[in-house]
Amino acid sequence: MSFVVRRARQNDAAALPAIERSAAELFRTDPTLAWLADTDVASAAQHRHAIDNAHVWVAETTSVQLAGFIRALDFDNQLHIEELSVSLAFQGQGVGRQLLLAAIEHARLQHMHAVTLTTFRDVPWNAPFYQRMGFVEVAPGEHEAHLLDALQKEIEHGFAAERRCAMLLPLY
Repeated sequence: MSFVVRRARQNDAAALPAIERSAAELFRTDPTLAWLADTDVASAAQHRHAIDNAHVWVAETTSVQLAGFIRALDFDNQLHIEELSVSLAFQGQGVGRQLLLAAIEHARLQHMHAVTLTTFRDVPWNAPFYQRMGFVEVAPGEHEAHLLDALQKEIEHGFAAERRCAMLLPLY
């Protein structure tokens, strides 16, 4: 399947909650994380707000169907990936990789020092995927404030602390 990655537009926001829900279905393959497939996702209004106030890219097929998106924020000259979601029908086709590469390229062009994120350390399409892309796990005690905040919010949301990690891709 052929697709292009581009900056999200306001009219894309309506499709993003369904992509996020579809992507979460993959968590059903892990009984301890299956509950994530049933949690709330960002609303179209929240996505519209992010498109105006954050960095959002979408992957669009040649038939003008959205396959996935990535959302990121700037923190202290670092780009922090908040969400990367690819619809179940498009997973395993390089969509997530291309979305991540678009965010990394943006960070490089902006002369940012790093790209950061938080993720599951033991889920194959999480930390191992990011490691293949050059990310390294941030050692405990070396977390930036925004990473500590993100990890704490995830724990409050019900994620097991020992399964979560912060990761960083140094750029300069």
